Amino acid sequence: MGNHPVLARRLNTGDAVVIGLGSMIGAGVFAAFTPAAQAAGSGLLIGLLVAAVVAYCNATASAQLAAEYPVSGGTYVYGRERLGPWPGFLAGWGFVIGKTASSAAMALTFAAYAAPAGWERPVAIAAVILLAAINYRGVTRTAALARIIVAAVLAALAIVVAACWGSGAADPLRLVDGGLLSHGWYGILQSAGLLFFAFAGYARIATLGEEVINPRKTIPRAIVIALGVAVGVYAIIAVSILAVLGPDGIAGTPAPLAAALGAGSWNWAAPIVRIGAALAALGALLALIAGLGRTSLAMAREADLPRWLAAVHPRFKVPHRAELVLAAAICLIISVADLRGAIGFSSFGVLIYYLVANLAAYTQTGEHRRYPKALQLAGAAACAVLVATLPVGSVLAGLVMFAAGILYRGVRLRLGRDNGTTGS
Repeated sequence: MGNHPVLARRLNTGDAVVIGLGSMIGAGVFAAFTPAAQAAGSGLLIGLLVAAVVAYCNATASAQLAAEYPVSGGTYVYGRERLGPWPGFLAGWGFVIGKTASSAAMALTFAAYAAPAGWERPVAIAAVILLAAINYRGVTRTAALARIIVAAVLAALAIVVAACWGSGAADPLRLVDGGLLSHGWYGILQSAGLLFFAFAGYARIATLGEEVINPRKTIPRAIVIALGVAVGVYAIIAVSILAVLGPDGIAGTPAPLAAALGAGSWNWAAPIVRIGAALAALGALLALIAGLGRTSLAMAREADLPRWLAAVHPRFKVPHRAELVLAAAICLIISVADLRGAIGFSSFGVLIYYLVANLAAYTQTGEHRRYPKALQLAGAAACAVLVATLPVGSVLAGLVMFAAGILYRGVRLRLGRDNGTTGS
């Protein structure tokens, strides 16, 4: 993998778990249930289970790979090492492009809850600049802020659950209004693909592999713990808001958690949910910026992005150029784009990312194999199925995104050959 400036190992298991949770228990818990209910009705409960199983398969693949390759870059590195340069590039490209758009969506989600009317975009840009500055100062500061944010978000979600069941508004019969299969299996699989967006944060743990203490033990343990906690939280929230609003009620509001509070006698707690949603978006954005910087660093080391992005700050030991460029790109997207479709777009890129991860993990043998190959086969097949069932607009946007990446790398390789330099 070459001789490059390296990042400092400063994160323990708790830090890694918190960064993963900050990604998974982010704005998705406040936003992903609405499109899932529109696709599947009460069947979103089955969709959530499917998404959790797919996430577990992918998480074990990522954990197994991270133990063998404890460096920055996640599946970009694993794909290159196990499958070749092109599969690795596709994984890295999907992650960087998809998650840059997702970062802009998280910033806008934060601003939607925290900013005065008309000031959403400036506040979103200010949030990106602030969090990029925190990341720039070192990964331990990132972990410390993530710990505070995760604690506050979990407290807000606990209040939502207590309000749903303590105000008398919940009716367990609403859990199956219309029947679990009323929208068919296609709708259930589409909801699973959309809800998968919310579980994808464990990838952030793997991308930090170069900064984790004792990574061969810490990363697999942190991935499984973070995913388990996130699945439990999402299941409790899904059951609680379904019992209050029913599937039609969730499908008809962009803020189902706030609507569930409004349906009972705990209206006083609405500001707490608003603050929790804003903090959740900040937590997801913080972890996204960190993960994007590390994947971009790995790609720059192999010239799949401009090599000058591979610089590591001599004092703070972070990929400072990559983080600054990405922050600027996120701010640019915020200033010009409407990102209401970012969940599906991001899910497309992330599912391709994990498809490569499963295929890479399948090739591991001997002492590096921790989980049965059947899990990786199931994970790869599930990723392909969920990609195919995403909304058509998300699939088309994803295909255009990958076509642009393939063209970019093809031109780069051609120019390298014309100049007499080597490339792969």
